[in-house]
Amino acid sequence: MRDVSIVGIGQTKVGEHWDKSLRQLATEAISAALSEAGLERADALYVGNMLSGEVSAQEHIAALIADFAGLRGIEALKVEAADSSGAAALRLGYMAVAGGLMDTVIVCGVEKMTDAVSSATAGAALALAADSDYETLHGLSSAALHALLMRRYMYEHGVKREDFALFTVNAHRNAASNPYAMFPRPVTTEAFLKAPMIADPVSLMDSAPLADGAAAVILCPGDRAHRCTTGAVRIVASAVATDSLAIHDRRDPLFLEAAYLSAQRAYQQAGVGSADIDLFEVHDAFTITAALSLEACGFAQRGQGVRLAQEGEIALDGRIPICTMGGLKARGHPVGATGIYQIVELVEQLRGQAGVNQVKNARLGMAQSIGGTGGTVITHILEAP
Repeated sequence: MRDVSIVGIGQTKVGEHWDKSLRQLATEAISAALSEAGLERADALYVGNMLSGEVSAQEHIAALIADFAGLRGIEALKVEAADSSGAAALRLGYMAVAGGLMDTVIVCGVEKMTDAVSSATAGAALALAADSDYETLHGLSSAALHALLMRRYMYEHGVKREDFALFTVNAHRNAASNPYAMFPRPVTTEAFLKAPMIADPVSLMDSAPLADGAAAVILCPGDRAHRCTTGAVRIVASAVATDSLAIHDRRDPLFLEAAYLSAQRAYQQAGVGSADIDLFEVHDAFTITAALSLEACGFAQRGQGVRLAQEGEIALDGRIPICTMGGLKARGHPVGATGIYQIVELVEQLRGQAGVNQVKNARLGMAQSIGGTGGTVITHILEAP
């Protein structure tokens, strides 16, 4: 197995890009990443996307994007793993380079959620990541499923709804200085408490906004990275785990077993533990997900994930900074692209390029991407140059 490094990154602003197509957004991110790496082509392109056929009525998008980006002829494949599709594409690219099959790989995540007829249609599309026979068929949306988890968590651990507010406050505070964020402005605890309900107890301020966007990274073997950049960031761990799609089939609904397993496998690959991680790009599609992820990955005891937010431990100067550029909640959640946005933001942090959001002395960063309510969880650990 060869070491794998990230030598180029690119991203578009997250938002409502009604004037741009999937291929245009992807090409913009890919061109920026190739330019930064000093390359014109690569051996392969792996595209993370969840809903192109459902929302944008366009499948076969990897070949489409390769052609539009001036890369006609290279290997190009789409990868789907619900919300974790971007991270799954990175996993595929990592294996291709590590295994010696490819020397340069482009990994791109792209999604167009605003092509849906309505926000309700886009939200309903996310329910496709749940168990269609036992959850979706009975009208359970993604928000409703997370509301069930949040309500049970509140009951089990004596937590109130307002106790989740600081996850949102932290994310928006960090997004305020991120030019690529959809909502680059702070919010208050009062605004969180006044937000309209989506699926009680999940409110508008508990959930990440669905959006359009694309992000890309360039991978190459570690021993060749110096040819492209002096700021190569090494991928020291890449791990995947799965659980049942249906929440009722899980051994413990309030324990993200796939998050635990993928994190443990990643720690083992990197030869580190949770205490060695300097920052964590958590998949905060909902505030309850952030709490459960922190617990599953070993940053908090069961039922104590919310306490980390309340005690300021998730802030940029805290024990385990999360959502350092706004996370899904404030940067926005372009679903299949989200996992690559997390990686781009980690690279910026580990290169010392995060500006006022810079985590001091950041050496190891972890990103975790969750498909659905936890059916697939993918964890990557990156190391600073």
